[in-house]
Amino acid sequence: MATQTRSPPRASSTPSPLKNTYLVTYNFVSAILWLTVLGRVITIAPVAGPRKVYEKTELFARLTQTLALAEVLHSLFGIVRAPVMTTLMQVASRILLVWGIGYNFQPVAATSPAYSSMLFAWSVTEVVRYSYFVFFLGGGVPSWLSWLRYNTFYILYPLGVASETWLIYKAIEPASEWNPLFGYALWAVLAIYVPGFYILFTHMLRQRRRIMRGKGRARE
Repeated sequence: MATQTRSPPRASSTPSPLKNTYLVTYNFVSAILWLTVLGRVITIAPVAGPRKVYEKTELFARLTQTLALAEVLHSLFGIVRAPVMTTLMQVASRILLVWGIGYNFQPVAATSPAYSSMLFAWSVTEVVRYSYFVFFLGGGVPSWLSWLRYNTFYILYPLGVASETWLIYKAIEPASEWNPLFGYALWAVLAIYVPGFYILFTHMLRQRRRIMRGKGRARE
């Protein structure tokens, strides 16, 4: 699943000032990059349509998402406490969308509104997520940001998954013409999305209940 569900990037041991500064900087830069993607989508899509969104956003969004490969290294080398395989799978699914489909099958992405809705769902999610991490690492998260972090997925996750699966489905035919194995691989990815959606969505529901319950107790 491409939707990001990782926990706040706490250091694997007592955080050093250098490590904390690096993580704050990484998350702050990532939030700004995704805010830029979001700004382009919401200003271009209503007036110029999906093709122009693709033309003006594809390269920037692809490079921005590729930067998230650093999060696999963060997990692998113990910079943060996050499962390596979970992080790898989540980042890899998005790499598939931006490189495997958005870059390799331009007609599919450029002509479909699903590309714009996918970027919208991703960018709002990431602006909230990375901003949350910046405040978390700084020692305190505003209540409104915490609410956004654990509630916007109700809309953004189904929107993102629907957009992603549509783009993957539309890419199967040209992918099969290029290489039949690639087409079969995309069918396999679609099959994974069905149980994957349920597993990750219910995980986020449990995580939300735990966080909201903790906040309710803190106010008592």
